[in-house]
Amino acid sequence: MTGQAVARRQSIRKSMVWGICLILLLGIGLAWPEHTANAAKFVAWGLIDVAPIVIPGILLAAWIIASSADALIAGAFEGRTLRTVVAASLIGAITPVCGVSVLPLMAGLLAAGVPLAPIMAFWLSSPITDPAMLATTAATLGLSFAIGKTIAAFGLGLFGGVITGLFTKAPWALNALRDNGLTRQLSATRCGAAQTFDPKVWGTEERRRSFNTQFRATMRLILICLIPAFTAEYALNAALTPGALAAYVGEDQWWAIPAAVFVGAPAYIDGYAALPLTRGLIDNGMSEGAAMAFLISGGVVSIWGAMAIAPVLKLKPFLLYLLLAVLGSLAAGYVFGWAA
Repeated sequence: MTGQAVARRQSIRKSMVWGICLILLLGIGLAWPEHTANAAKFVAWGLIDVAPIVIPGILLAAWIIASSADALIAGAFEGRTLRTVVAASLIGAITPVCGVSVLPLMAGLLAAGVPLAPIMAFWLSSPITDPAMLATTAATLGLSFAIGKTIAAFGLGLFGGVITGLFTKAPWALNALRDNGLTRQLSATRCGAAQTFDPKVWGTEERRRSFNTQFRATMRLILICLIPAFTAEYALNAALTPGALAAYVGEDQWWAIPAAVFVGAPAYIDGYAALPLTRGLIDNGMSEGAAMAFLISGGVVSIWGAMAIAPVLKLKPFLLYLLLAVLGSLAAGYVFGWAA
């Protein structure tokens, strides 16, 4: 089958999906016109409320990518293990790069002999937050949640990196990469190597184009995630009475935080989409500690977090990643619940 035929089939399939979604929306609007109007108002006001905080975060994320500041990540993985773990955890917690987008760099560094510890630290901290996520979290759940989530991301990376550092001499840690075509290809294409840092992103046409592309892509991602998420929050609040979840994941239940990690995280879809849903869960009785555990574990334990490293890591380091993610998420939930 030619590439043109494949592209045509993908276009038809995409049009069918959008058509089905449109038919479903029309059906829901006809069946529940009052709820549909109220949900639309709820979503619109939700987007307006978060815009003043979210937009600066998106601008910062676009600047980091366009200025090639993300290319400086490579330098943080060179040196003493503890120093590199701290640097990797900090960079992962504050920069808008995730395990998927930085996969070539990580695979290249592992192939070049960089220890697994700082790589693990970055992979654990990077999916949890970034400037745009920090701003969206503050707008949706409050500043304390945003700060707590960022600290938890750094702490999880530091914890994971230090523990991984204890196994530095183990054969599976010295040779953590899978031997397959993907890792060989990724190792040969270390992303960002040819770029130099320049904060003046408006100086060249290429950087301006990169900034605009990144801004539009992040804005589109947030809108695609937040609109259904605010709709789900409206539906959740309409279906549940206040405090309905207190008996299951409330403050007085010892299993609330473990349940948020082991049940909620695998079903976690996206960090932005999870925020309004989490707010609705809190309004209906979920404890703040369980909510934090859900947000932290969702980024690293869910299929979206794990898929970034499963193709390149062997089984033992991959299982260590999952174990560290679960233990760190539990700890973050308990600490935040105690401090909140």
